[in-house]
Amino acid sequence: MLLFCPSCGNGLIVEEGQRCHRFACNTCPYVHNITRKVTNRKYPKLKEVDDVLGGAAAWENVDSTAEPCPKCEHPRAYFMQLQTRSADEPMTTFYKCCNAQCGHRWRD
Repeated sequence: MLLFCPSCGNGLIVEEGQRCHRFACNTCPYVHNITRKVTNRKYPKLKEVDDVLGGAAAWENVDSTAEPCPKCEHPRAYFMQLQTRSADEPMTTFYKCCNAQCGHRWRD
């Protein structure tokens, strides 16, 4: 959690006082003793892999190749290539098993 000084607006730091911890400003003499446990946790919602790759529609018009699935050993997989890094790096190939019951996804 980031707190700001009410006097000058700079970020407060936590320092050890004589009997307790306290918030203190590095720029002005503002000090506030911490009298209770201060916690604030926020967990960001993680995106599904499909959302990042364009959703389910991204796999509609892709070709298949002779790439065996590492999960069910089906001999073919759909594939698409995306530029995930800088332009001087090779493209990343994403695969999806052609077996409708498996649907395993992996990348190369």
